[in-house]
Amino acid sequence: MFSTLWESSKNSPFSRPFEAHCDAPNKELVKRRNISAANAGGDSCEYGSLKYYALCGFGGLLSCGITHTAVVPLDLVKCRIQVNPDKYKGIFNGFKVSIREEGVRGLAKGWAPTCIGYSMQGICKFGFYEVFKILYGNFIGEENSYLYRTSLYLAASASAEFFADIALSPMEAIKVRIQTQPGFASTLRSAAPIIYGQEGLWGFYKGVVPLWMRQIPYTMMKFACFERTVEALYQYVVPKPRDQCSKSEQLVVTFAAGYIAGVFCAIVSHPADTIVSKLNQDSGSTAVTVAKQLGMRGLWKGLFPRIIMIGTLTALQWFIYDAVKVTLGLPRPPPPSMPESLRLKLEAKQA
Repeated sequence: MFSTLWESSKNSPFSRPFEAHCDAPNKELVKRRNISAANAGGDSCEYGSLKYYALCGFGGLLSCGITHTAVVPLDLVKCRIQVNPDKYKGIFNGFKVSIREEGVRGLAKGWAPTCIGYSMQGICKFGFYEVFKILYGNFIGEENSYLYRTSLYLAASASAEFFADIALSPMEAIKVRIQTQPGFASTLRSAAPIIYGQEGLWGFYKGVVPLWMRQIPYTMMKFACFERTVEALYQYVVPKPRDQCSKSEQLVVTFAAGYIAGVFCAIVSHPADTIVSKLNQDSGSTAVTVAKQLGMRGLWKGLFPRIIMIGTLTALQWFIYDAVKVTLGLPRPPPPSMPESLRLKLEAKQA
């Protein structure tokens, strides 16, 4: 499978999103790729190669693992607001009550399953996104990949997140119970055997469907909104093309686009996030019963802290991921532009 992807990626429309011109007299364009040889010469691997996918997965591991672990205190308070709004009445009150009852160290509850779970999720999310984007792009062709690129981003990210949530679900179940069940185990080592003893293997995966409901729309928005926002920023805001921007300037654009995408992500996925938190807190509950119990208003509890958390988190994830690509010398094709063949067809229709 991967050898086929490797070969087909050479013809991927995303490896040649625009015609680049090189002024250096002794440089040539890389065979079958419209990227300047100067840029290609600095790449550590071929676009769409097995090494490329592996390093993208590594970038996803760092971006998701680091950021989610860093916001564990805010995530803990957010989960408690969702499952017990009578006690935790808001973000500031939630921190106050949590610190009063468990001390400052209590805010770090669930950090281990968070770090492990979201690192695994990040590998699948970013690695498989690159795989499916190339795979689907080759399937529909270069011109359709440009015309329907938003749909392509949505399909590739949804496919990637399906597998990413299967990797995340066990650690997410452990994390939520540690953070929201009073008297429950406080460490990953002690919590996992308890869940397995009470509910078996299903206890780790009973939240995977609402997790898909939360994470797939979130990831679709995260990737599609980010890709189109980057494209818009370079087209309408940044005063020069991306290939003329320094690496630090490009990373600033990445961070800004990531934050914009993160705000929309938080809003789209919040009701399902509330269901996941409540579902993993209450043994034997189902997504439908939890939704009925909470009602429409209850499903939106904790939205404000989640917007802060997800906006910052998404921006940092994209920043880290892009920084890893820069540091490791991975190919970073610029935002797509209209293929020459499509431009000629459109001009012929207008003539």
